[in-house]
Amino acid sequence: MKKTLVMIAMVALGLSASAQSNVYFTNEITSESLVKIYQALGVNATGNVALKISTGESAQSNYLRPEFIVDLVNLTNATIVECNTAYGGNRSTTASHLQAIAERGFNEIANVDIMDAEGETNIPVTDTKWLQHDIVGSHLTNYDFMINLAHFKGHAMGGFGGVLKNQSIGVASKSGKCYIHSAGTSTTNPWGNNNQDSFLESMAAAAQAVHNYFKQEGKDIVYINVMNNLSVDCDCDGHPAAPQMNDIGILASIDPVALDKACLDLIFNYESTPGDNAVPLQNRITQRHGTHTVEYAEEIGLGTQAYNLIDINTTGLQEFDPQHPAPESLRYNVFSIDGKKVLNNATSLESLPAGIYIINGKKQVITK
Repeated sequence: MKKTLVMIAMVALGLSASAQSNVYFTNEITSESLVKIYQALGVNATGNVALKISTGESAQSNYLRPEFIVDLVNLTNATIVECNTAYGGNRSTTASHLQAIAERGFNEIANVDIMDAEGETNIPVTDTKWLQHDIVGSHLTNYDFMINLAHFKGHAMGGFGGVLKNQSIGVASKSGKCYIHSAGTSTTNPWGNNNQDSFLESMAAAAQAVHNYFKQEGKDIVYINVMNNLSVDCDCDGHPAAPQMNDIGILASIDPVALDKACLDLIFNYESTPGDNAVPLQNRITQRHGTHTVEYAEEIGLGTQAYNLIDINTTGLQEFDPQHPAPESLRYNVFSIDGKKVLNNATSLESLPAGIYIINGKKQVITK
């Protein structure tokens, strides 16, 4: 008997059926597929375009390589942007950061701007629980459009790093990074904050500040996560642990919360096998309470955790209707109510028995 989906518990989740954000997916990780998934968003980069990446702490770090991003750079005429680090290392000063960038080869494919090279500026935060403002590189104000291009992976402090971290910690100046890490108590010391959730919530608030800045009239921002080299360690680690699981793909959205949530679902619903083990990354995220960043970002209104997952390889770009994605292109990450994985990136819900599930971040009931 054909199954139907009935939406329930919308009040509890603060969502409606129309609140789901589109997240586009491809399992191909190439420079061509990066361009294709950017184009699937249907938002054209205009004006002075910033491409925010991590330039990586060393050649051994798992940063996105220049040869992978060059086609997107050329298409959008983007400037690669970064800010200096707060923890020392070889990117803590503008001079050493520029040298590292040259060693990585980024300035061979684009102009590169260290946004806090000439100072910093404050932009307003909507959520003032921990932060009174967001301290960002002063050059941020030179840009009309941002492509937040993040390498999704683990992180020693945040549990994971995706687009939310890339535009909170990543766009903050050195003192701004300290301000976020310390949950608003210091602009000189990023260490010593024992309240993990305050740090995660500060990241969400700072990410919202950058998002809101680029949602002013005449500006815009889009988000892309690349799920490759899925180490438990961030690209800020010069000697990261080797990835224990296989690559997954590239995901993109105009909603950073839905995007990071879809990536988390792919990690936590991953079917591990010998030699392809997601458990270390799952444990890293859980131990750092990393999912709270996404939960809090939704709570303060940055985006929604409910999403449509759309595989761009199943239909031509000219056929995309963002409001009515083709059924054959939809993918599903399904958990039971008690958090057990049920389906991972599935093409159909037909195998589900009747019951209540969390499907793509939203509580739903399956009935026959």
